[in-house]
Amino acid sequence: MALIEQIVAHYNHWVTIFLMVAGLYIVVARGNMVKKLVGLALFQTSVYLLYITPGKILGGTAPILDEKFQTYSNPLPHVLILTAIVVGVATLALGLALVVRINEAYGTIEEDEIFPEGEDS
Repeated sequence: MALIEQIVAHYNHWVTIFLMVAGLYIVVARGNMVKKLVGLALFQTSVYLLYITPGKILGGTAPILDEKFQTYSNPLPHVLILTAIVVGVATLALGLALVVRINEAYGTIEEDEIFPEGEDS
């Protein structure tokens, strides 16, 4: 029973691992460039969760110095993840713009149709 309790106690880590593996699988296994970008976004989300999870302390408050509060949460992980989300959205937008341009140039967004195996470049 202790193993089940450990798994339930750390469910957020299991969700992070699942999202990370799913995102990596989509990036590696799919040839469609839009699906690869979705996999990359999923992987990035798992990294956000990985950094946010230890940043919250139960019973902790914002770091406002007052005699009523004894335990404080560190706001730095939250600020860093907010910045990472903005960079991730910009990267995703750039990737989607590149996919649109590739579709205009080649008429497809499938990797194996643009770079067929056996052809020398």
